[in-house]
Amino acid sequence: MPSLEEELFPSTPGKFKERHTMNRMVHRCCASTSTMFLWALFLIALTASYLSFQSFMDSGSRYFSSTWGGLHWERQVRASAQIRRHNGMSVLVTGAAGFVGSHVSLALKKRGDGVVGLDNFNDYYDPSLKKSRRELLGAQGIFVVEADVDDGRLLAKLFEMVAFTHVMHLAAQAGVRYAMENPHSYVHSNIAALVTLLEACKAAEPQPAVVWASSSSVYGLNEKVPFSESDRTDQPASLYAATKKAGEEITHTYNHIYGLSITGLRFFTVYGPWGRPDMAYFSFTRNILQGKPITIYRGKNRADLARDFTYIDDIVKGCVASLDTAGRSTGSGGKKRGPAPYRIFNLGNTSPVTVPMMVGILEKHLKVKAKKTVLEMPGNGDVPFTHANISSARRELGYKPTTDLQTGLKKFVKWYLSYYGYNQGRSGKGFR
Repeated sequence: MPSLEEELFPSTPGKFKERHTMNRMVHRCCASTSTMFLWALFLIALTASYLSFQSFMDSGSRYFSSTWGGLHWERQVRASAQIRRHNGMSVLVTGAAGFVGSHVSLALKKRGDGVVGLDNFNDYYDPSLKKSRRELLGAQGIFVVEADVDDGRLLAKLFEMVAFTHVMHLAAQAGVRYAMENPHSYVHSNIAALVTLLEACKAAEPQPAVVWASSSSVYGLNEKVPFSESDRTDQPASLYAATKKAGEEITHTYNHIYGLSITGLRFFTVYGPWGRPDMAYFSFTRNILQGKPITIYRGKNRADLARDFTYIDDIVKGCVASLDTAGRSTGSGGKKRGPAPYRIFNLGNTSPVTVPMMVGILEKHLKVKAKKTVLEMPGNGDVPFTHANISSARRELGYKPTTDLQTGLKKFVKWYLSYYGYNQGRSGKGFR
């Protein structure tokens, strides 16, 4: 049995070296493993910190680059929403920089209602026209939030800041033919955004009454004239019409389940100053002045297309009357406490005019002869005629259109020539 001395100091040097070397290797291996483990923990912590920092920076970037938020923004919203008449209303107007939205916003503000606008300023048509409309609204103390209606966080913030009594929902992807090029934009704007808005209204305290823009396009292939609200609307001729019809069904659901007061307005071919450049009367005016040919479509058997052209001032009166008579929503905390109004009205002029007649009126006011190309109507979703029965709107809203196409186009041409600088090279940008 080896002594303690032999155990500590063996007589064979090689054995001692081997054992000592092995011990050192084991020690180094353990130390190396511990070090690697510590380095791994360090790298994991570093990665986690970097990802958290990156997420913070991304969030911060989104916040600082956002077109809404902040104390100054909140002051603008609250000032714009301030009611300045007895028993006035506070209205959120979506699509406020659009054609109908800008006119309705000004009419409400003029009589002392609080108005906050919302518009995403998309490029479906020249955004500069929308920005010019926003300047006009701003001059009257109307603040327009630049954002998408489908932004639920924004809507929640707006309803938290302002107890809106009414919502005038006019934001939408318009145009029958464009739906064949970009169908998803219609689903996003006319269905998804509508649901997001209704969800915000449902959750608001108090719930606002909702008035929104449907369309005469929902009558689709209906051949019974004039079009009445009780007619079938289950044969849409375009995706645009289908999304508006879907909107009517969706709003009915929110009325039935959550007690939201809903009024749908079926507009019939709205025209006038500050109109949409994609509309026929607008593009015809531009092409006639520039000496370019215009295309006039015909229906079956060479029948002229006809539209129930409705002047913007008449539409505005119908919109405002719809707000005034909307009735209260009955929900609270997202739950219905009782039945709430659900209404649909036609807003038209009741006097359809053929497209060739409309062109003739433009030629007269422009004092320029149009270069015309006549073609058969393609299968792009357009319908051959529209004609509104407005008896319900007349009875319940006091709606009574007073502007015929001759008078309305004269006002439009005057605005167009002024806005685009055709009057002695001067460009005026007033509403009238």
